[in-house]
Amino acid sequence: MNFTRWSARFPGTQRRAAARTEHAAAQAKRGEGAVPAARGGRADPGAERSAPADDHPADPTVSGTGTGTGTGTGPGTGTGPGTGTTPAQRTGVLTAVPSLDELSAREVLGRLPALVALVHGPEHRVAYVNDAYTAGFGARTPGAPAHEALPELGELGLLPLLDQVQRSGKPRTAKNRTAPGGGSSYTVTCTPVEFPKTGGTAPEAEAHHAGVLIHLADVTDHAEAVERLRASERRQREAAVTLQRSLLPQELEQPDDLRIAATYQPGGTEAAVGGDWYDVITLGAGRTALVIGDVMGRGVRAAAVMGQLRTAVRAYARLDLPPHEVLQLLDGLAAEIDASQIATCVYAVHDPNEGLLAYASAGHLPILVRDEHGTVRRAADPTGPPLGTGGWLHTSGTIALGPGSTAVLYTDGLVERRGEDIDEGVAALERALAGAQGTPTVICDRLMRALGVDADHDDDVAVMVLQQPARSGADAELFHNAALELLGGIEAAPRARAFAQGVLASWRFPVELCDLGVLAASELVANSLQHGTPPMRLRLRRTDRRLIIEVTDGDDHLPRRRRAEPADETGRGISIVATIASSWGSRRTPGGGKAVWCEFALPDR
Repeated sequence: MNFTRWSARFPGTQRRAAARTEHAAAQAKRGEGAVPAARGGRADPGAERSAPADDHPADPTVSGTGTGTGTGTGPGTGTGPGTGTTPAQRTGVLTAVPSLDELSAREVLGRLPALVALVHGPEHRVAYVNDAYTAGFGARTPGAPAHEALPELGELGLLPLLDQVQRSGKPRTAKNRTAPGGGSSYTVTCTPVEFPKTGGTAPEAEAHHAGVLIHLADVTDHAEAVERLRASERRQREAAVTLQRSLLPQELEQPDDLRIAATYQPGGTEAAVGGDWYDVITLGAGRTALVIGDVMGRGVRAAAVMGQLRTAVRAYARLDLPPHEVLQLLDGLAAEIDASQIATCVYAVHDPNEGLLAYASAGHLPILVRDEHGTVRRAADPTGPPLGTGGWLHTSGTIALGPGSTAVLYTDGLVERRGEDIDEGVAALERALAGAQGTPTVICDRLMRALGVDADHDDDVAVMVLQQPARSGADAELFHNAALELLGGIEAAPRARAFAQGVLASWRFPVELCDLGVLAASELVANSLQHGTPPMRLRLRRTDRRLIIEVTDGDDHLPRRRRAEPADETGRGISIVATIASSWGSRRTPGGGKAVWCEFALPDR
């Protein structure tokens, strides 16, 4: 493309060309010599008219770079015959350029493809509309006010903009204004102009000289493309959020002794999914595992790692291991999945018998617990490095969670803000938790609002709230505990059966359930007396949904179910328990030893 020819059409280039013309004319008057042929410019229009009649006008597209073989070297002369220069260039006369003042404004505006209108005065009376405007909206009557003659400006909401431009004297632009009814879209630029003051009284001349030039560029195609892009981004985001939510539990398990609610808020408007996750896992014997974690970064890779970690946690939780041992297993798995992916996690186990929340943390933020008196405490260390680092021995800690208490587990998106220390965010969460009352679902919503989390929040947020209800009245009658220390030798078995019979009868269970409960307690106690070591203990517990029987002893070898041969006199106790109970299991206790338990589902009330 010849940029020299195209650049001559731009106003800035024309001003520079005019300046060069005036400079060359001044040099010619002073006799300072002509411009060399190789750098031939354009002369003043008067100089061209004074050139000899037999000289041909200079072609403005000729660059004056001929390559003839002449030997002339004097200034202002050509390089010999056949140099390819024009006579005007050989005589030092420059070519004239049309002045911008010679162009008609009406002709220029009329040829523009954009819609142009010119209004004047306080009522914005129509002074001019170009052919494109007439083709788009029809002919307009000059002199009529804009609100009558240009109703389309009112439909586009531009009449207040005209007033603003006329008052301020500064141009204004309104982007993507769409006509009612789903019509064309325009980007409108309103520029203040001044009309020459003509006849009439002085007040009229002063009042009517100000005007506004309205330029409407049709951007319908661009607006439609932008809307299609936005629609595509919305669909991608919806698909991403659906993927993220599908990796989270669709419905939280609700233990007998806890009330739990959780919420997840995707961050920002991007289509990339995050790695925040949570889960609730019932372990049996009334115990519940709670886990929340955050895989750093965004995208499908972060979501995939999150999904694998969540699945692994559920598998490890079934082993009923202490929290720090679960994190130790997760640490090795995270390094195998993706050593470059950083993930934090906190794993906690609630035991209603002890009124404690045992937990271990891998680089995650502390659990907050509000007691029944409204005092909020942070779960203290231990906190280890994020998952996948390896070489770290995690440890477990405990925090009290008694009746009337509320605990909050959360990811950093809830409390972390740019330019602020994260401890300030945790402190703000503590203050919000201290004043939040209601069910776990209500508390989740209040904490999110108090911390300023909305649809435009720039980070993913996961929050889980759990409560240990303080029961009273008829509700409290559905929850009971009873325990018996198994002292002595083999004679402890009949005492255990008698104890179980009396307790279950006092809890007004059906006869069949009492008989099954006594049989299960007898088999578990016999197994512990034969294979365990003191101290031994029988615990009976009822909730509104199940009967739990648990026996603990000092030996840490876990029993397993095996097939007994017809001639065997032992080995059938665990098989009997597994057959008659709804579920059973065993685990090692923190102080050493083990616990073997079974559950019976209560009939519907």
